[in-house]
Amino acid sequence: MEKLKGPVGGFTRATCGWRALLLPQLNRQSLYVYGSEVAVEEECIRQLQSGVLVIHPFSSMRSYYIMGMMAITFLNLIGIPMEIAFLDREGGLVWEGFNVFSDTLFLIDVALNFRMGIVTEECEAILDLKRIRANYLKTWFIPDVIAAFPIGYILLFADLKYHNDGGTKTNRMMRILMFVRIFSLIRLARVSRLVRFFNEVEKVSNANLEAVRLFFRILSLFMMIFLLCHWNGCIQYFVPMLEEFPSDCWVRKENLVNATVSVKYAWGVFRALSQMIALSYGSMDAPTNYVELWIVMVSMVSGCLMYTVLVANATAMIANVDPAAKEYKEKIGRLEHYMAFMKLPPELHLRINNYYQARYGGKWFDERDIMDTVSSALKEQIAKAMCNRLLQNVPMFQGRDESFINAVLLKLKYELFQEADVIVRENASGDRMFFIDHGEVLVENESCERELCDGDYFGERCVLTKGKHKATVKAVTDCKCFSLSWSDLQDALEGFPDIRKDLEKMLLVDSDGGLV
Repeated sequence: MEKLKGPVGGFTRATCGWRALLLPQLNRQSLYVYGSEVAVEEECIRQLQSGVLVIHPFSSMRSYYIMGMMAITFLNLIGIPMEIAFLDREGGLVWEGFNVFSDTLFLIDVALNFRMGIVTEECEAILDLKRIRANYLKTWFIPDVIAAFPIGYILLFADLKYHNDGGTKTNRMMRILMFVRIFSLIRLARVSRLVRFFNEVEKVSNANLEAVRLFFRILSLFMMIFLLCHWNGCIQYFVPMLEEFPSDCWVRKENLVNATVSVKYAWGVFRALSQMIALSYGSMDAPTNYVELWIVMVSMVSGCLMYTVLVANATAMIANVDPAAKEYKEKIGRLEHYMAFMKLPPELHLRINNYYQARYGGKWFDERDIMDTVSSALKEQIAKAMCNRLLQNVPMFQGRDESFINAVLLKLKYELFQEADVIVRENASGDRMFFIDHGEVLVENESCERELCDGDYFGERCVLTKGKHKATVKAVTDCKCFSLSWSDLQDALEGFPDIRKDLEKMLLVDSDGGLV
């Protein structure tokens, strides 16, 4: 989609410069919304003509921006509890720099959202600034402003003030820093942004939509479980730290006051998981005060919620994975009950099972239902893709009108024969012709025998005359065929009297053609 046609005067993405990043890209989602490549081009023209600086919801800039913000948000949700619970002034300087950087990004994000195009429930891209502003103010503006509160700047200035004091007023500054760090927990409200960014990535993804939804559903589930365990582990250490590590707290009992951050964090997460999954490991001792008691109770409740969410999502995903295979197993189960009830012999039982496996390949589908739900144009395309080459091998269909060929293609029926199945018998009346898609058959009578394989055909005389077969045809291997009946051929010949006459002449000329 390099060329942008229309009244904007032959714009190309190259001539648009950096503004090309703001225009919608050609991907599955944009094609789904707009319907065609031409419509996507028209949307580009509409945005250029508006003359307003708006980031289109299906633009490449929007896609990359969302992915980057999602990564920054996730790092914040990991780093903020770690900084508050475990990092001292010196060890936290790196995090303070990261906090200033991320706070700046989130403030910029609030401003950019007033220039971000939105997609309505009716799949309409809104580029009007007034509607974008009204929608943002009514939805995510307040949560975003709260989450973007620049705590990182306050911490940086407070820390600089602490160092400039040269050790004076140390206790007072420490209390201020501790208060500010506790207050910085408000930044955990950015978890709402993470959820929103996940939804945005689904919308603008240039991949198979169903696969993307499943992937991001699984990823978001495990990320939320990880964050829950991570936050809980940080809280386990943070509460005793606020109380300046009383002698009966778990940190002193495990001799962790002067341990490294990694060891403290590992023990905190260990205790959190022990309580969340209701095991006594790591939490043998009863809580020493009401605060610890509430922490344990919250851990247990959050663990129950984690179990519930995990089981519910896992059940829903398993139920939705490969429904065709699931339905096939259900059909086979009912078939097994039927065969047992009818007391069919084991050999026949096995052949029926083998037939279903060869016919459906472990996945159940209803061909007639599928063909009934698609358009007539798609029916013709499906039939051509599967059978057109088979018809072209038959002399009586070669060089025929395309409309007639399409009418015949739509009449073909798929059939499968197993090894040793007798498809037709010599001297038996027949009214069908068979086209071999894949497999091998043996044609035999008293005078001769021959083998037919992929692309061959037999029974062409019977489909024209409803006469008797001149030979027996037996499947040598599993044989996938398409059949055409006399009645279906007559329906296809309606409206083609010239072709009907040609077929009748062909039949008279080849009266002893040795056909099956």
